[in-house]
Amino acid sequence: RVALGLEYDAVLSRLQTQPSGQTVQDYLEAAVVQFTGEKVKAVCAGRTDANVHATGQVIHLDTGADRKEISWVRGLNSYLPTECAVRWAKVVPDEFHARFSACSRTYEYWIVNEPVRSPILSGRTGWVFRPLNEKNMEAAGQFLVGEHDFSSFRAQGAEQDAGEKIEYLHVIRLGRFIKIRVKANAFLYHMVRNIVGCLVYVARAPEVLIGWEKFWKQKAEGGRSDFYPTGLYLTGVGYPEIFGLPQHGASPFPG
Repeated sequence: RVALGLEYDAVLSRLQTQPSGQTVQDYLEAAVVQFTGEKVKAVCAGRTDANVHATGQVIHLDTGADRKEISWVRGLNSYLPTECAVRWAKVVPDEFHARFSACSRTYEYWIVNEPVRSPILSGRTGWVFRPLNEKNMEAAGQFLVGEHDFSSFRAQGAEQDAGEKIEYLHVIRLGRFIKIRVKANAFLYHMVRNIVGCLVYVARAPEVLIGWEKFWKQKAEGGRSDFYPTGLYLTGVGYPEIFGLPQHGASPFPG
């Protein structure tokens, strides 16, 4: 069993296989066939939707091929499109499972906060043209740290998982960028994007901060927003130390 760390651009449709055959999973499985001659099934730590990127996705696959770890990296990358790359590879015991062994996931959301949109950053960030108060966003985010009922942040119609617990949520400004970094044991469908939408609302309407905790727990529709997927990055999947895997991918931008 081999674990692989993946980085990919959202231009590749999405992560999980589709009839079009143009997803990250489709390209990776095709690369394995070309590299080893085997047809395998790649199992991912967690799916990412269309227009969502990753620098720290983790998958595992079972293979009979005997290759050095660095050979997995170089060999697969030689067959992958430029929008996707294997960053690392590690042989793991059979009890390792990319999804079920994971104990945390970390996301970053990047917003360009300036009056005029950036063509260069289009498709790689969210954009808010009104000035945002990142300190209010940080303060509001602290109410979400811990274990709560996060059902108000899940996509409409999505199933409710149990026990989502946010370990930390930080908001900082880096020039024209606002970076939101959040780590939890698990996330609901669209949960991060809805949280970002609420934080942006607070930044534009600071009076909401006074009653913020009550505001989000009552599922106030005025604050919910399924924010742009383009600014969202899966940057890390945490596993028990016994497996010896990297815990995080690189941040997509400096800072």
